[in-house]
This record gives sequence, structure tokens and C-alpha cells, in this order.
Amino acid sequence: MKRVQGAVPGRGGRRRAVVAAGPFLVVCLVLARVWTAVSGRLPDPLATHFGAAGRADGFTSVQGFVTTSLALLLLFGAVVGFFVQLRPDAPEAPWVIAGGYTLATVWGYAVCVTLLSNADVAEVSAVRVSPWILALSIPVALLAGALGRLLAGAAPAGPRRPRGAVSRLDLPPAETAGWSRTISSHPLFVLGGLLLGAGLAVGSLADWAGGVGLLFGAAVVLPMASVRVTVDRRGLTLAPTLLSSRCRFRRIPLDRIAEAGSRRIACFAEFGGWGYRISAGRSGFVLRSGEGMVVRLTNGKEFVVTVDDAATAAALLNTYADRARSHQGG
Repeated sequence: MKRVQGAVPGRGGRRRAVVAAGPFLVVCLVLARVWTAVSGRLPDPLATHFGAAGRADGFTSVQGFVTTSLALLLLFGAVVGFFVQLRPDAPEAPWVIAGGYTLATVWGYAVCVTLLSNADVAEVSAVRVSPWILALSIPVALLAGALGRLLAGAAPAGPRRPRGAVSRLDLPPAETAGWSRTISSHPLFVLGGLLLGAGLAVGSLADWAGGVGLLFGAAVVLPMASVRVTVDRRGLTLAPTLLSSRCRFRRIPLDRIAEAGSRRIACFAEFGGWGYRISAGRSGFVLRSGEGMVVRLTNGKEFVVTVDDAATAAALLNTYADRARSHQGG
């Protein structure tokens, strides 16, 4: 397996890492200021969860709330910072930074509203938070995300190879071969872990009804974070590595394959994000931008998967597809 040394981030990469860390540092400073102003005026426990009418229906100790809030904020910041430091020039980096600005703002807003709403109350069960105050976090977070995307700048576009002629492997008719690679996404692993941790935190600190949605999100995201791509005499198979080998995301048999090729894939520009994506006339499993295999199906649609050594996989798939057609014709 070929190994490619990563590029050392230059000034642009360091600038982008600083931009990525900015919102988390600002929110930490704001939270410290709010805590200094209200720490002596808070009940214990705090009202930390509010129903649709703004009534308090979940309570947490002051120490537990503050510790968990800061820990999750630092964890979110570390995840965003790690990705941007690792791949500052990736096409996804500006959007990861924008997501970091949105996440930091939503979290900081929620913590500040909770602390300020609990200040000077005589009875914690009487704490109220207007639904409008909570709803205001959405436009504020979107504006913060737009600011983050603006400050991140544009990622350099890599060269995109045309499809051109497709290749075959020189495989003797009596021989068979197989090709397999595992593709993984660190951001999806991290996102799944964050959803799992947040779901457990919300469930234990507030109520499990609120944590179930986060836990469900973790159950959906984590299996997609690592997928094994296999090409053999049965066709193309994608299966999650974290689940049983009997579970498959997709299998495309040889009789449905017209031809396969390889080219560079821009996951956000072409598919709008990571994961299993569906758009007009094509679908794909994209966990990053970069080298990928493009399979043209007999119905005219395309299936795309981003994976290393895609040219070899496409050549083997074409060889097997040619064999299948020759057997059918004979």
C-alpha cells in the first residue's frame, strides 16, 4: 500500500487554524465573564432544561453543569482544531470552520441563557425561559457560521481529471483477483462520538427523552465513518467495518455496470457533504474529497465512491464486467 507524506501547513494553514480556534476562545471568555457576574447568585441545583412553554423541567448541580459545559466546549474546539490543523487546505476545511463557529455560538448562547435565567431566583422550579429567547439562537448561530465561512477563505481547488478512457487489468481468463480498501472519515468518527457523548450527557443530566435523538444520530453516523470497499467477481460492494460482514450499504452486480473510471471528487461541490449522498442521476458514498471511483451503470446513472487506489479498482471492475458480458453473449 502506498504511503503519501502529508504537506506541512504553511502560513495559510496556521492562519486557518487560528481562525478555527477563535470562536471557542471567545465563548470561553464570555462564559467566564458571565460566571464571574452571577456565580454568587445561583441556586443549587440549576434549572437546565426547559419545556415547550419555557418552564423548567430538568435540574443539574451547579458544578456538574459548569464542568460539563466547559468540557464539551473544549472537546468541540479540539475536534475542529485537530481537523483544520491536520488538513488546513482540504476543500472541507472552510465548512468545518463554519460549523465550528455555529456550534460554539449555539453552545455558548445556551449556557449563558441558562446561567442568567437562574440568577437571583428564590425557587428554582419557578425559572422560566421564553421560547423566543431560545429560538433567537438559530439566526445568531447562522450568522456566526457565515462569519466563520467568510474568515476561513476559499480552499484551493485541486486538479480534476476528465473521465477519458477507462482501463482494464491484464488478468488471464482462468484467473480471478480481488481488491479491497477501507475508507474512513475522522470527522464522522468524531461527530458520532460527540453525538454519543452529548446524548449520554443530556440523558443523565436532564432527561432521556431529549438524549434519544442524539443517541439515534450517533447510531446513524458511526457505521458510516468507516466502510470497506471491495471489487471481486461479484461486482462492487460497500460494507460498514463496524458492523457484521452481512450488513452492506450497497452492492452493484456486474450485469448493472457499464464501465468504471477514476477521477478527483469534490464532495462538497458535487454532493454537498459527506456520507451516502443522492442527487439527480447519480449517488455516491463520499467521506472526503480526492481520488475516487466513478461507476457508470447500465441505466445511465452514476455511482461514486471516494477511495485510494481507485484506478486499480476501476480497472479490475471493468475486467470483470467485460467477462460477464462475454459470457452472456456467448
